[in-house]
Amino acid sequence: MLKNILHGGIVLLKPLGDRVIVEVAEEEEQTVGGIVLASNAKEKPQTGKVIAVGAGALSPDGKRLPMSVAEGDVVMYDKYAGSEVKYEGQKYLVMHDKDIMAIVK
Repeated sequence: MLKNILHGGIVLLKPLGDRVIVEVAEEEEQTVGGIVLASNAKEKPQTGKVIAVGAGALSPDGKRLPMSVAEGDVVMYDKYAGSEVKYEGQKYLVMHDKDIMAIVK
């Protein structure tokens, strides 16, 4: 089992292969002009914090390929990447390493 970095609890998901579990960033409640948006009008966030990383994909000759991200990285990912999972009220995405576009510094 993996430790949840942000909450100190236990996450019952361990990503396999080249998969990554990302904690979805909170959605913005209002615009810069102060207008409050309805929940259905908000854009899906495309950033989050990596909380678990798989061992990496296998190459054709059986060697593990290194992952491009590590636990704790804040990342940007494709808009429709991954599968959404909810655990204890928090949203997570399980996605492939290739769906991550950048690490936010």
